[in-house]
Amino acid sequence: MADDTNAGGSDTVQQPLPAPIPADPVVPLTYGEKAVGLSFNPSGDQNVTDAKKSYAAIIDQLDAARKLADNSEVARMLSVAITEAQTSQMWAVKAITWKA
Repeated sequence: MADDTNAGGSDTVQQPLPAPIPADPVVPLTYGEKAVGLSFNPSGDQNVTDAKKSYAAIIDQLDAARKLADNSEVARMLSVAITEAQTSQMWAVKAITWKA
């Protein structure tokens, strides 16, 4: 029979989370990197960093197109796309870090 005296985890010691990755003071974050919070990854999970970098690249591409847009409706659609990419990134990080 298994010993379940600590099944509730009440005696476990919580380890402090690692500090967020500091931004490089020499190389400023891009708009996309800021938009996804690239420097915030308290778990230090490389999969989170990789996903955020991918979304940051997409957001930077959309932002560059938005800056060149000469049609206000196109600029609005690109802004919506950026917002939706940020939302998708947050859901992706939640899925990556989900503890079942």
